[in-house]
This record gives sequence, structure tokens and C-alpha cells, in this order.
Amino acid sequence: MPLRLAFTGGMNILHGTNWLGLYTLTRKEIARFMKVHVQTVSAPVLTAVLYYLVFAVALGDNLKTMAGVPFLAFLAPGLIMMTMMQNAFNNSSSSLVIAKIQGHMTDFLLPPLSHGEFLTGFMAGGVARAVVVGVASAVTLWLLLDLSVAHMWAVVVYGLLGSMLLSVVGVLCGIWAEKFDQVAAVQNFFIVPGTFLSGTFYTADQLPPHWQFICHLNPFFYMIDGFRYGFIGVSDGTLMTGFVYLLVLNVAMLGLAYYWLHTGYRLRG
Repeated sequence: MPLRLAFTGGMNILHGTNWLGLYTLTRKEIARFMKVHVQTVSAPVLTAVLYYLVFAVALGDNLKTMAGVPFLAFLAPGLIMMTMMQNAFNNSSSSLVIAKIQGHMTDFLLPPLSHGEFLTGFMAGGVARAVVVGVASAVTLWLLLDLSVAHMWAVVVYGLLGSMLLSVVGVLCGIWAEKFDQVAAVQNFFIVPGTFLSGTFYTADQLPPHWQFICHLNPFFYMIDGFRYGFIGVSDGTLMTGFVYLLVLNVAMLGLAYYWLHTGYRLRG
């Protein structure tokens, strides 16, 4: 028995990191959304497909090109990324708010998890849900059109940067919010408008100059533009600018989330 405990403890705290605790929290977050996969995976995929079908039926024989490619080929990657971002946010924000409402937030705060491990576990759960929804959406849309990948590195890099950012924003929202109404307000007034006004359905050069400037300030624009570049090989903005912008935002949001966890903001009564 002592040998077993010593072995478990050695694997649990390795080089200052509670790997077992981090793995357990991440696994719990993944199991949480997979247990209700009809709601958390199937429903978002259906929504993306319905958007695609609405445009396909509405345009009919009047399909035009966008950024030098057929419009539906331009549209599909944006729908995939939009779905991924929304679900990354939903996963981490809902998990924390549910814990607050049901009164078991202490189950996350009492175990020997550092602030970084706590944050990483919730972020990983959001990214995992985004990846699952993204892959499912891509496979489903691939059945409806010739969806090919031109640059896999861009799909992976911008997909992860976008999912990580929205997952951390979801953690911030979950820490700040006390009820689901507040989460819904953030989603309805910031996340959804940000994704819809990000170039998912159009290119930025179609906008008036001042709206183009606003569009290029929108981080969702760079997520979708870089992700779409991975599929069609054409970008609407500057890839390096988008990469640096998203990287800086990720670091900033992670820093803010870590600070809130460190101070116990809205977590400790």
C-alpha cells in the first residue's frame, strides 16, 4: 500500500505539475459534453448544415464566386469555424456557471490544482468540444460539396488559436457570471455578432472603408480568414497580422483569467 501511494503521488506531482489532476479535470470536461452529444455536437453540426443549405437553395442557379472560388466553397470553412468558436465558448462558460448554481464550485477549488492547471483543464475541454464539432461539421459538409484542404497547417493553427481564445473567454465569462442570463447576454451581444460580422458570408473588401477598418479590428475576422485560407488557399486579410493578433489576445486573456483565479474574483465568498 505505501508503495502504491508513493508511485501515485510521484506520477501525480511531477516537476511541480499535478498531471493526474489536470488529466482528470480535462477528462471530466470532455465527458460532460460527450454525455449529451446530441445537444453539444449534433445540434451545432445541424445548424451549420442548415445555414449551408439555406444559401444553396436561396442562390440556386445564381451562385457566384467569392475570393475567386465558388461561394459555397467560400462559405463552408467559415461556417465550420464559426460553429467551433461558439461551442468553445459555450463549453467552458456553461461548466463554471453550472458549478456555481449547483453549489459545487468547491469541487474544483479544493483539489490540489494550481491556477494554471485549473485554467488549462477548462480551456482544454472547450478546445476539445470545438475540435469534435469542427471535424463533424467538416465531414458532414464534405458530403454536400467538394471540400478540400489546401494548407493543413493553417487549418490547425488558426483553428486552435480561435478555439483557445474563445474557450478562455468562456472561462472569464463563467468566473464573472452568476447566472445563465449573464452568459446569454455575453453570447448574444458579443460572441454571435462578432462571428456573424467576421467575413463568414462575405469578403471585407465589399464593405465601405470605415466598416472595413472595424472588420479588421474584429479578432473573429482573422480566425475565420486564416482557417478559410487553409481550405481554399486564398486569404482576405494578412495571415501574419492575424496570427500575431490572435496570439497576443490569447496571452492577454490567459493572463487576465490567471489573475482572476489568483485573486479569487467571484469564486470565493
